Amino acid sequence: MKPKILTTVRDYSPRLFAADALAGVTVALVALPLSIAIAIASGAPPAAGMVTAVVGGFLISALGGSRVQIGGPTGAFIVIVYGIIHDHGMNGLMVATLMAGCILLIASVLGAGRLIRHVPEPVIEGFTIGIALIIAVSQIKDLGGMTGLQLPADFIPKVSALWAMRQTIDLASLMLGSGCVAAILILRNLGPKFPWLVPVVVLASIAATLVLPSVDTVSARYGDLPMGLIAPRLPVITSETIVEVLPSALTIAFLAGIESLLSAIVADRMIGGAHRSSAELIAQGAANIASPLFGGLPATGAIARTATNVNAGGRTPVAGMVHAIVILLAMLFAAPLAGALALPALAGLLIVTAWTMSEPHRWTERLRLPKADLALLLLTMTLTVLADLTVAIAVGTMIGMTLRFARGKIEPPRWHTPFSRRGDQED
Repeated sequence: MKPKILTTVRDYSPRLFAADALAGVTVALVALPLSIAIAIASGAPPAAGMVTAVVGGFLISALGGSRVQIGGPTGAFIVIVYGIIHDHGMNGLMVATLMAGCILLIASVLGAGRLIRHVPEPVIEGFTIGIALIIAVSQIKDLGGMTGLQLPADFIPKVSALWAMRQTIDLASLMLGSGCVAAILILRNLGPKFPWLVPVVVLASIAATLVLPSVDTVSARYGDLPMGLIAPRLPVITSETIVEVLPSALTIAFLAGIESLLSAIVADRMIGGAHRSSAELIAQGAANIASPLFGGLPATGAIARTATNVNAGGRTPVAGMVHAIVILLAMLFAAPLAGALALPALAGLLIVTAWTMSEPHRWTERLRLPKADLALLLLTMTLTVLADLTVAIAVGTMIGMTLRFARGKIEPPRWHTPFSRRGDQED
């Protein structure tokens, strides 16, 4: 359970700090617009995303079991957070997130980090693709500058509502948002390691401010962003609220745990390291207890931002802590600039994020899966979209484990990369 930062500081040097600081600033530039976009898509105030990146991101790096993990709000939570806010309000979300943090702390003590191996890979892929589809559809309203009532939480009513408001499409918003999607995808293919989304979103927002008055910005719709963190406060916790949000808390804990551990595995592969799963769950627990106290969202390890950190030269948890501090400085001194970001550009950014989550280049490989595994993937995806994320994961995991036992494979498959066979040992 020893935080990885205690291992890395023993041989720390000015040269390592310079590399970590540069990587932290780079990741912060990526995380800032993305965090705002995720908060808006979740039905929360835009500042909630920034708060999550600051508070959750700092604690995940400071207490976590990975050298290079970057924490904050992620797209995987948009669906569940939107539903909680829709049904129980921000107070319900705060209670559910606090409960999820406590569940993660208990899971770390019980060594539950290794249980990720028991979740079948087709289930992981199925709900990830399902979440990506929901995210993309939920961004159509802002991408097209549509006006109307808040979109419903459920998928089919959401599609119906979008169709009903099709006459309100603003052509300038649609062109700007679609242009951002195309620009990010094209430029990313030309230079995969450069964070193109930052200049694309910034330039699109400048264009909207100067020549496209009909395009909404963050501050125009949601008001000015706060300059700094608010004082921490507890939500109103009642036995009734606890019972109502318990299923959501379990889902948040599961998603936070599984996404952070998957991200840590990806990071291990990139740097040849070995994460500590128990320490990682402790960090996730602490982050999800602290984040809602400051008005933030659920936090977890973010695979794309972690990869950006590694590509930018980050090699210790200091990079993630710098990333959180830079976003806090942006809140203190550049809140009006962040508020000027164009909503169609942020919507385009999330559509690209959803496209990346779905890993479209892997469909050829997926179609070659055994028929039972492919059916399990499609079933999980369908249940995620049309039913409920918790149901999708539970049903998919039970069917997947039944298939594995039927094939005589008692031991779960190993998710660890060749570099991390030492588990939680020090690297």
